[in-house]
Amino acid sequence: MTPPRTAITGGTGFVGRHLAARLGPEASVVISRRTGVDTSDVDALTRAFEECEVVYGRGDHLIDHLGRTVQTLPVFATVGFREKPIRPIPIDDLTDILEAAVNGRMPRETVAVVGAEQLLLSKAVRRVASVVGRRVVVVPWPVWAQYALAQVTEWTMTVPLVAKAQVRMLAEGVTDAAPPAASVPDDLKPRRMFTAEQIRSTLPEPGGFGWRDLRVSGEGQPRR
Repeated sequence: MTPPRTAITGGTGFVGRHLAARLGPEASVVISRRTGVDTSDVDALTRAFEECEVVYGRGDHLIDHLGRTVQTLPVFATVGFREKPIRPIPIDDLTDILEAAVNGRMPRETVAVVGAEQLLLSKAVRRVASVVGRRVVVVPWPVWAQYALAQVTEWTMTVPLVAKAQVRMLAEGVTDAAPPAASVPDDLKPRRMFTAEQIRSTLPEPGGFGWRDLRVSGEGQPRR
């Protein structure tokens, strides 16, 4: 009998590719357009999901965009005049939880997953800037202006500098589950802090945003 496999949608994205690497090719199926599976094609999805028991969605990458932003401009605008805190989660902590879920822990349960450290986005930006050797000035900025910037970058960039969904999350704060949910077991709670070491290990190749990141450049996927 063939053992069940885990289908990972967005499996070539930031979170998905880490989970796929942890589980290994024998235990996972990566579903993305890069692997030839169109998520809008029902028949293709049906074939890909054969013998799969768990479906995992997309992720994004905080440090990548912060690192490239501070290398492009020495100014960073807050999301709102009164910032709300965030709790960034290192990918290794998140992958530990996902792997445990795949292996049968927390069955049919929704759990809240937040990072070990709570801080403001402006503080996170300064830490990233320090690691890449840049100085950055953080300026207060209204939420509506961030929405406008997000709309422009969604129209013009292959991967937006900031998306409207991200603006909304940051404006509301990203520290608590909504609606409330149970916490993960104590041994799976994220413990890694947002340190220079964690930031350095996650940074993209040196360099800021440029021409190749624009849709009109025709260069397709941006660098990682």
